Amino acid sequence: MKYTGNIIKYGDNVDTDVIIPARYLNTSDHAELASHCMEDLDKTFVSRVQQGDIITAGWNFGCGSSREHAPIAIKASGISLVIAKSFARIFYRNAINIGLAIVECPEAADGISEGDKVEADLDSGMIRDLTTGKEYRTAPFPEFVQRIIENGGLMEAVAKGIIK
Repeated sequence: MKYTGNIIKYGDNVDTDVIIPARYLNTSDHAELASHCMEDLDKTFVSRVQQGDIITAGWNFGCGSSREHAPIAIKASGISLVIAKSFARIFYRNAINIGLAIVECPEAADGISEGDKVEADLDSGMIRDLTTGKEYRTAPFPEFVQRIIENGGLMEAVAKGIIK
């Protein structure tokens, strides 16, 4: 699983209430959720995010409520991967369940800057900042997680018979 994109960077404790504000939880439409992604934290996010972009963030990304809407909004906005120092556990599992690739790598989260172009190979656990030439190692995704993400999420993988 390889991802290449430009970095949008955030700090510590980005909670689900700023990823997708509660006032938009009355919809399950992915495009509608994406149109409000990060708006309480970063009013420019929706206008500048491009398909394939990558978010880097600090500690405890996705803290707060357990709403599945948060990783859905991120994925639907075009973000292909989130690299953070750490994730709230429920957000981590929700992201995998909906097919959003996420990886913990504190060194990359610190070392990569806003706007850098990054390539991540999650099969090998290598993250390369193509702008600076720096490389970072992380644990590769287990094969079953790769299958879930490649198939668009847990339910899709089960429906296809990929995961039993």
